[in-house]
Order: sequence, then C-alpha cells, then structure tokens
Amino acid sequence: MYLGRVIGTVVATIKYEGLEGYRILIVQPIDDDGTPNGDAHAAIDATQAGPGETVFLVGSREAALALEPTFVPVDAAIVGIVDQVDVQVEKSCVSLG
Repeated sequence: MYLGRVIGTVVATIKYEGLEGYRILIVQPIDDDGTPNGDAHAAIDATQAGPGETVFLVGSREAALALEPTFVPVDAAIVGIVDQVDVQVEKSCVSLG
C-alpha cells in the first residue's frame, strides 16, 4: 500500500471487460510528507477520487483483487481517499564518542 496524489485523468472509450464503469486516473506517488516519490502512473479508481486529492493505492495482485470482478488486468488501484496523514518521528540518541 502506498500514498499518491491524483494529478490527471485518462479517457478510454474502450476498456478491458470488467473495467467498465471504473475511471482511470494519473497518480503521482508521494512520501508521507507529500514529496513526490517515483514516476506518475495510471491507476483504476475504486473510490471516486478527484484531482488534487491524496489517495492510498495497492499494487500488483492486490490491485487486481480490489475490483469487482476480481483479477482484472490492473497494476494499481486506488482504494481510499486520505483525509490526513500524521507521522510521529522518534528522536534517537546518538553517541559521538
């Protein structure tokens, strides 16, 4: 599972059987602080996400299982819209000596 930001859409008039009714969005993977992390890619949207929203995605086999019917040929699926990201950073003691 990883975070991403929706940055665009794909228009496809013909889709693989089983993908009808799903939108294809362009997603930029991001770190927990919102910094881009990797290349943008297409993902099937199972949540009705919109442009600029932060989402969480699953990839590979999990992406194929996230949709109905299962095992459609997808590499990434948006499975949630993120409201907030909270990261607790632990400070560690470093000995310089």
